[in-house]
Amino acid sequence: MSQSPNKPLTSKIYVEGRYNKYCRDLPQTIFYCPECKGHPRRRKKCEHCEGFGKLTKDSVQELIAWVAGKQFGTRKNKFHGSGREDIDVRMLGTGRPFVFELNNAKIHDVDLAELEEEINRRNEGRMAVRNLHYSEKTRVVILKESKHAKEYEALVAVDGAFDADKIKTILEERVTIQQQTPGRVAHRRADLTRERWIELLSVEPEADAPGELDKDGNEIPSGRARIRMRTAHGTYVKEVLSGESGRTEPNVGELLGAPCRCLELDVLGILGEEGDEVAEKIVFQAPFGGGLE
Repeated sequence: MSQSPNKPLTSKIYVEGRYNKYCRDLPQTIFYCPECKGHPRRRKKCEHCEGFGKLTKDSVQELIAWVAGKQFGTRKNKFHGSGREDIDVRMLGTGRPFVFELNNAKIHDVDLAELEEEINRRNEGRMAVRNLHYSEKTRVVILKESKHAKEYEALVAVDGAFDADKIKTILEERVTIQQQTPGRVAHRRADLTRERWIELLSVEPEADAPGELDKDGNEIPSGRARIRMRTAHGTYVKEVLSGESGRTEPNVGELLGAPCRCLELDVLGILGEEGDEVAEKIVFQAPFGGGLE
């Protein structure tokens, strides 16, 4: 049995690894209904979620918990991620680091290689985990407090055509932006203007892309492009692309000479704070052997 020599001996067990998310309908953690909060009694009469208690069927947390909980002999768990992506954003590349905390575990000798294989078998095409290894509580703090640049690829709708000359001058140049808290998160984030940076790595127009339709079914004149970019920790990427009516200045549309809007977004990599890929491996080095690839 493949087992860490530092096998946990307490009722709290910490398992560290990375997850990939391959679909656009899966939140990282349980998405409780904002009205009833999933309360067993209140949700029965909740019209917002129709008694379900949640706004999505499952989450990365639950897909891991349904397998890990059975093997460790507990239903109590917490999910600690190194940041999170929006529900409609895929997490690709080497995945996002996380620590899965299991409380009141009755079984301590779980083979994590077999656990990883079973989680991935049950969730093929939706999500996957990798490099599972036993960890410790201090890793939760490191994951929560460490700052990381990100690499993204976005499919954007373009109103007109990008300026080819501007593209040549801006690629791989670090641009400082001022970003006001987006309206979509203003209810839970202080309304501040923060300084961030972005780097455009590539801009590729999509040939013969289908046009978008308005509410009446009429085609909206526009093109599409794929943009690959890196951003500073804490950057709201969808708003960097659209500008959100001036709340992000400058934005990608201004830099490239044509208004654009995000249609799809993928995270390609979790990097070091300054965009250094090597730093990622240092920060997330496994404490008990069985290190990350």
